[in-house]
Amino acid sequence: MLAHMTSAKVLDRYRVALEFTDGSSGVVDFEPILKDCMGVLAELRDTSVFAQLRVDDEAGTIVWPNGADIDPFVLHSLMHVSTVA
Repeated sequence: MLAHMTSAKVLDRYRVALEFTDGSSGVVDFEPILKDCMGVLAELRDTSVFAQLRVDDEAGTIVWPNGADIDPFVLHSLMHVSTVA
């Protein structure tokens, strides 16, 4: 079963601390991800827009007001993991 996101907090510019229902947590640096993106993801290069992220409980991932979201499986595999005991 795929873990869903329970918490997301912007640490600085494009780094976000994430927590998942499986107990895993870690940090994803979005800067390299956003570097070459187009469309709604390109809008997230503006740090004031990026900072508006929130967890969508229904989708189980982070979303932004402009409609951008990123699959929780992708985020889970990108984060530098530390397991919560």
